[in-house]
Amino acid sequence: MTFEDTDFRQETLDLENPFDVKLVKDFLFSLGFDFDPSDVECTMIVYNLKGDIVGTGSHMERILKYVVVSPKFRDTTAFALIVTYMTEKLLKIYKHTFVFTRPENSLPFTGLGFTEIAKAEPLYVLLEFGFESIITYQDYLRTLIIPAKTGEVAALVVNCNPFTNGHKFLIEKASSENEVVYLFVVEEDLSAFPFSVRWELIRKGISHLNNVVMVRGGMYIVSGSIFPAYFLKNEQVSDVMQKQAELDVRIFANYVVPILDIKRRYVGTEFSCKTTEAYNLAMKTILPQTGVEVIEVMRKAIGLDSDNGPDYISASKVREAIKTGKLDDVIDFLPDSTRDFLYSDDSLDIRKKIKEGKGRH
Repeated sequence: MTFEDTDFRQETLDLENPFDVKLVKDFLFSLGFDFDPSDVECTMIVYNLKGDIVGTGSHMERILKYVVVSPKFRDTTAFALIVTYMTEKLLKIYKHTFVFTRPENSLPFTGLGFTEIAKAEPLYVLLEFGFESIITYQDYLRTLIIPAKTGEVAALVVNCNPFTNGHKFLIEKASSENEVVYLFVVEEDLSAFPFSVRWELIRKGISHLNNVVMVRGGMYIVSGSIFPAYFLKNEQVSDVMQKQAELDVRIFANYVVPILDIKRRYVGTEFSCKTTEAYNLAMKTILPQTGVEVIEVMRKAIGLDSDNGPDYISASKVREAIKTGKLDDVIDFLPDSTRDFLYSDDSLDIRKKIKEGKGRH
């Protein structure tokens, strides 16, 4: 499609067309950006009336990406044109949108109505725009507040893909040591076990804990919008991964902690997943500065593994057992709710998905 403007012409590119991909890829490369067409679902490009490329913008779901204007056109309306067009497009689908940019580039976005919600120097500032916002999520949190007579209020963030006796052990420990525990469940449906299933397995598995409040993670707690590296197969910690983790933790510290008056955050030790290791490091670095104690609990083990070391419970081991058809080997890793589900026909589609090798977290 082509859209006319007084000074510029806009065109939506065909990402299946090698010529269109090369056009935007060459333009962005000349300005220091490495365009990956698999990383976006829509790209538009802006020309002036002479046919010169002025700028481009893309998005992947609700996230704006590759919003770049050629230096000689940065004093024009081109930037506003690109952002406005992409934002209006997204708001027809979603209630709000995010953009990541470098801190020094945030001012033009705030000038167009975007609000900065977190920063991870020197790589990222995260901004949002739309009919909903972080304030909307805070309003949801306020509906869950349980007044505490003491300052013993804790939080955990779990994905539980699937819910294991390791998760149960960590939640029970936090419950026994605090007056109120807020249990945030990652809501993003990028895991092998859908959110609705994970929520229900956890709910059944902790029904005996009267001081634990289950909380939907929404778009702000380990989400694919803010912390996409969490859902990828990363073997090494990168600057990008670490800064995404930092953004997530800063949002928790600045917007969640004050609402729920959280004083402690519980985490399990991490021995294998580099992404979770990066996340734990971000927590240990940032949260104590905001008055939140990070309590790291040794991962629960059952017996010995093949190397005669502790056989630590992990959801990844459960998924691997499903993949290889050896679920019986990890039966002791599973609480009743998860065991009953995995041995029922209700889990057939999930087990098939895992056996086909789809998904990571």
